[in-house]
Amino acid sequence: MKKILLLMLCLVLVGSAVYAGGSQEAAPAAQEDSNVVKIALIIENTIDDKGWCQAMHDGILEAQAQMPGRIEYTYSEKMKPVDAGSAARQFVAQGYDIIIAHGAQYKNLILEMADEYPKVTFAFGTSSEVGPANVFTYMPESEETGYLSGLIAGMTTKANIVGIVGPVDAGDAARYNRGYVLGVKDANPNARIMVAHSGSFSDFIKAGEIAQSQIKSGADVLSGSSQQALGALRAVADYRDKDIWWVGQDIAQIGIPEGYKVIAASSYNYAAVVVGLVEKLDAGITGGMSLPMNFNNGGFIFKFNSELASIYDGAIKTKVDQTIAAFKAKPNTVNYTSVDYSKL
Repeated sequence: MKKILLLMLCLVLVGSAVYAGGSQEAAPAAQEDSNVVKIALIIENTIDDKGWCQAMHDGILEAQAQMPGRIEYTYSEKMKPVDAGSAARQFVAQGYDIIIAHGAQYKNLILEMADEYPKVTFAFGTSSEVGPANVFTYMPESEETGYLSGLIAGMTTKANIVGIVGPVDAGDAARYNRGYVLGVKDANPNARIMVAHSGSFSDFIKAGEIAQSQIKSGADVLSGSSQQALGALRAVADYRDKDIWWVGQDIAQIGIPEGYKVIAASSYNYAAVVVGLVEKLDAGITGGMSLPMNFNNGGFIFKFNSELASIYDGAIKTKVDQTIAAFKAKPNTVNYTSVDYSKL
């Protein structure tokens, strides 16, 4: 009997030693994992929409390249706000550190989720609101990119009529449109500016109809923001043999079949936001801040279409380069709130 008890005691001691050894071996792995920030993205369209959603996706990939080994990334596409809650909860259950819902339409959902899961960091944009301690917002100061597009439109138009197709009159889209108006007016005070909204961030058909209407009313240079703008660009591309042009809010538009109509484009560099989010978490800051994007902090990039150099070489390029340099030197110089559409 004593031998049996002694044998059982030895087995218990061996088992305890193995368990303790396993815990010690797991500790370094857990330490390595803690250095990785898991980011999940929720978007209403797709990662290749040549617009709003692709810009954030590309920004996260660029942030991964800038911070090797620091970011683990996944995404969920085609998520209407009513459906996004289930995706967000799955990401929480999978241990994601930051959940980005890319669009102001997700605001209410994110605030609810943040209250429900206070140990998870959430982010949404565009918004300049300062939210709870575990929510970041981000706001592109897109009056700068709109102003560049307006300069180009105002200096390119031969008809002295230009158009812009916005999604809704809110957020960064409103800033972009008003920046466009100011850019056109500074470059060409005599130009007529037509402003219209499709009412949706993703309604390509409505955006295309508005663009067609503006073209038929004489506009020969158009612009627009968010993914819905692709419909407006396609309408411009219908006029293959006419001098009707587009100034884009996403550089990816230059490389698509309709890109032969894109004189130039700006893009949001969301890598600046994502790197900023990781750095904030590293510093123990989990939210309660709004992160701005502008040329000064690397939040915007700009590119001319080299195939259309004959249009912009000379005065247009010089003016744009000078303006970008001024924006990089000092942000918040475009007074977009001064624009009154009723007085256009």
